[in-house]
Amino acid sequence: NLPSGISRKQFQVLSQAFTLTFLAEWGDRSQIATIALASSKDPFGVTVGGTFGHAICTGLAVIGGRMLATRISEKQVALAGGSLFLVFAVHSIWAGP
Repeated sequence: NLPSGISRKQFQVLSQAFTLTFLAEWGDRSQIATIALASSKDPFGVTVGGTFGHAICTGLAVIGGRMLATRISEKQVALAGGSLFLVFAVHSIWAGP
């Protein structure tokens, strides 16, 4: 049973976005930096600041993605992202660690 006012499709989008963001962010540099900050500062302030900062960053990504989607196709984005990934891989191999 879903909370009132939320359709099944809305819930699917919400849960998919939550899962994707949670798994993508788990253990990344910003989380490590947040852990370090919380060890020496007020944990409540770090939680509120981190949540607010992440919400703004995600909101800008959603708006930018929506604007980008009106100009280029998802296939072009995937091709550009894959190509850029390969460029970084070659650079990493060439330049070393």
